[in-house]
Amino acid sequence: MKLVLASTSPFRRVILEKLDVAFETIAPDVDENIQLDEIPEQLVARLAEAKAKNVADQVSQALIIGADQVAVVDGQILGKPGNHDNAVKQLRRASGKRVSFLTGLCVFNTESRRVQLDVVPYNVIFRQLTDKQIENYLKKEQPYDCAGSFKSEGLGIALFERLEGDDPNTLIGLPLIRLIRMLESEGFPII
Repeated sequence: MKLVLASTSPFRRVILEKLDVAFETIAPDVDENIQLDEIPEQLVARLAEAKAKNVADQVSQALIIGADQVAVVDGQILGKPGNHDNAVKQLRRASGKRVSFLTGLCVFNTESRRVQLDVVPYNVIFRQLTDKQIENYLKKEQPYDCAGSFKSEGLGIALFERLEGDDPNTLIGLPLIRLIRMLESEGFPII
């Protein structure tokens, strides 16, 4: 079976490349808007599965990987900021707090129609940040397409007090430890 990543994220592609397996990427066409009364865990699980199943319509004999991530602070979802002003607001809000990153992960087998679905958490405890630190960081890295307004694999690490979680890849958007187990249960060994 072939492996397909249902994502346009360059970050997820780079993470999956760590496994040294052949895969292709296909962009899913999924409405990512939150539904009424949907909690963050439900949102990322629903979207990860929807992305995998959407791409499954385009391929056969494949394991499709779908993923979605949100950042949550004080019970509220922080999406991708999109611009500088929104990024400043997000980082001010995260300053001195714990931000939970929830990654929905789905592996869909197009032959058996089996769905494996999980939500993997990862927590970031932010330092107390000054406005100058926030501005300096945003000027240098411009993380406007990243949930939470930072890139942990880059200079964003300077914003943190500490990290809490089982797999640092989860923070970037693809929990490899969990993914490996899912793939192996489908008869797709990594090592």
